[in-house]
Amino acid sequence: MSLEHAGKIIDVDNEGYLLEPELWNEELALKIADGMSLEMNEDRWQIVRIVREHYEHTTCVMELRKVLKALKEQSGADKATRKHVYQLFPYGYGQQACKIAGMRKPLKVLLDL
Repeated sequence: MSLEHAGKIIDVDNEGYLLEPELWNEELALKIADGMSLEMNEDRWQIVRIVREHYEHTTCVMELRKVLKALKEQSGADKATRKHVYQLFPYGYGQQACKIAGMRKPLKVLLDL
C-alpha cells in the first residue's frame, strides 16, 4: 500500500503505518491525522512530538507510561493521565498517536499500558 504526499509515494503497511519512519514530517502527520478524522491541536501535537523526539534518539517506539512521564514534566500532572491521552486519541495511543507520529506498527501489544 502507499500514500501520496507532496508529489511522492510513501509506502505504508495495510493498516496505514509508515514503513520508513524517517520520511515523516509534520505535513505528512496532518495528512495521516486527517485520514483518521482527527484535528491536530496543541495537546495532540505535544504527544506526537514527544514520540518523535524519543524515536529520533532511540529508533524505538515509546511506551505510554514513558509518554505520561514526559507529559508530567512538560505540562503537569493534570495532562499526564491515560484518560487525557484517550480523550485525544480515542482508538488508543498505539493505534493513533504512533501512526500520526510516523512510527511503524508497534510490535508490543501492551504498548498502551
